[in-house]
Amino acid sequence: MRMNDAIVMRIREICDEKGLNVCDASLKGGMSPSAIYDLIKGRTKCSKVITVKRFCEGAGITLCEFFDRDYFNDIEE
Repeated sequence: MRMNDAIVMRIREICDEKGLNVCDASLKGGMSPSAIYDLIKGRTKCSKVITVKRFCEGAGITLCEFFDRDYFNDIEE
């Protein structure tokens, strides 16, 4: 799995777990939802940590919680 695929998978998991949508989490984190939508749709090939951090803030979790999945250890580049 590639890094962006893992990040998108985790974003979807968090939204499902918390009953959020990407737009709400993005806005609560202080960023435009388009940054996450571009990542999900594959328009962004290299995600920025600050984008993930802001999503996490909007979802009410930490970066540690976001990356606390085994599949992040099996990333291929």
